[in-house]
Amino acid sequence: MRTFVKIAPLATLALLAACTAPTGKLQTSTGDTQPQPVVVKVPIQVSSPGLEAGCWVQFYQERYFAGDPATVVGPATIESADEASGKQLKRDIDSLVTGPKATLRVYQHAMFKDRSITFGPNSREGGLITKLGFGGRIQSLQLDCAS
Repeated sequence: MRTFVKIAPLATLALLAACTAPTGKLQTSTGDTQPQPVVVKVPIQVSSPGLEAGCWVQFYQERYFAGDPATVVGPATIESADEASGKQLKRDIDSLVTGPKATLRVYQHAMFKDRSITFGPNSREGGLITKLGFGGRIQSLQLDCAS
């Protein structure tokens, strides 16, 4: 799997400016001057082939896509939200967005049991708790990718 790191142009400019900044007046034990340490925060974007291909789903804790998203890149199967990969999904979620090549099926209980609902490609559901009818607690899911 390849990982791509993109640095925003503004961050690159800040990094270059920090490298050419004038030296500070710190001195070593021998009396040599040293530059002030520079800390630069560089925003990065990590990508994967599934994400770029449009096979993903983003879950939001609040209605109408508010709050930090939890992203699952497919194809993926989570049998139980108690697994390390699904802990964030067990929380109450109230909206989701699927990618253009993603079909998501969510289940009320672990191991794909009981009630389920399917969301097709490019779905945007801003009030998931009402639509699910089981309180927004997704216990297992299947994310399939269209070719």
